[in-house]
Amino acid sequence: MKNLTRQYEVANEKAKKFMKNGQIAQYFEALLEVNKYKRLMNVVVSN
Repeated sequence: MKNLTRQYEVANEKAKKFMKNGQIAQYFEALLEVNKYKRLMNVVVSN
């Protein structure tokens, strides 16, 4: 769980960095990665 949380935080920071730099395509890809880790954390918590 700690590993998933850290990966989620890193992906979230990348998304914010891309948003500030105006890199829209990379921003959306990073958001998809954030969403993936968020879903994985929910699965771990529910089990």
